[in-house]
Amino acid sequence: MSTTRAGLLLRRSSLAVPAVVAVTLVAGCGGGAGTLAGSGAAGSTPSGVSGTVTVFAAASLTESFGTLGRQFEAAHPGVTVRFNFAASSALAESIEQGAPADVFASAGTQNMDPVVQAGDASAPTTFVKNVMEIAVPPDNPAAVTAVADLGKPGLKLAVCQQQVPCGGTAQKVFDTADVTVEPATLAPDVKAVLTAVQLGEVDAGVVYKTDVRAAGTKVRGIEIPADQNASTSYPIATLSKAPNAAAATAFVDYVLSPDGAKVLAEAGFASP
Repeated sequence: MSTTRAGLLLRRSSLAVPAVVAVTLVAGCGGGAGTLAGSGAAGSTPSGVSGTVTVFAAASLTESFGTLGRQFEAAHPGVTVRFNFAASSALAESIEQGAPADVFASAGTQNMDPVVQAGDASAPTTFVKNVMEIAVPPDNPAAVTAVADLGKPGLKLAVCQQQVPCGGTAQKVFDTADVTVEPATLAPDVKAVLTAVQLGEVDAGVVYKTDVRAAGTKVRGIEIPADQNASTSYPIATLSKAPNAAAATAFVDYVLSPDGAKVLAEAGFASP
């Protein structure tokens, strides 16, 4: 079957779930409920940063940015970092519709570009890249060992929806490997794919390498050879209408710092 038909099958899966804009807001561990974005704290820190910084970030950055947020709060006592983790496409749409946020960290430049073109951000910096990996339950019931196995009849596969970076990047893997797949689940973001694997709802899922690492023993990772794999770049930018521009700039600088690079490398991200 042609790779074009593979794309059609992905889009027509009867179990597809619609993309969502509303996602989990996670406060930094040191901040509690914190203040509202843009409102000042009782006093600024020695660096001049105060209040709450709201970061919209790709779901695949959940663990690493959670760590960075806690470290940033420790370096700026009294500052609270709030995260909105979701599919980058949904976050970009939310920003374009006026959602208040200070920073946008996207998986894929295709989701940052419209935000920049709309004047909502400028001069994004690509800070890491990620590659795909197959995730299977620890006992690997379907005996998946390679991308070719994902096209086997009857295999239950989960992938991201096509408009989501992890879905488009997974499709590049299928195209390169010349494999036609019929997903049982089209998920709204990469964490939803990973959850389906962890719960045993599917035999395999295609996620980012960093997600397999973050899951630990809850899943088993099957590496994809470099000649079949595909990568996603991650740009980050301060938003033009940031309610807390000073804190936004400081947070972006921290992500781009050696300390930030160390956390991201330990999570499995590669240099851009």
